Amino acid sequence: MEKRISEHQNGLIKGYTSKRLPIELAFSEYFEDVYFAISAERQIKGWTRAKKKALINGDFELLKVLAKKKWKR
Repeated sequence: MEKRISEHQNGLIKGYTSKRLPIELAFSEYFEDVYFAISAERQIKGWTRAKKKALINGDFELLKVLAKKKWKR
């Protein structure tokens, strides 16, 4: 984990975070299988800001509500 954060901080990983330094880790979860980790990351990236904030804050009840709510775009 620390290696990955360091790579982001030093601009070694191009993309969203490379233009928004310094970064701060807001949430992490351990996965035994890298494929499940990548799948979870992709799913979370597609979430609304409200759902991401609920996850970061550990508000799983709100996360459940937001998961059921249909958002108008």
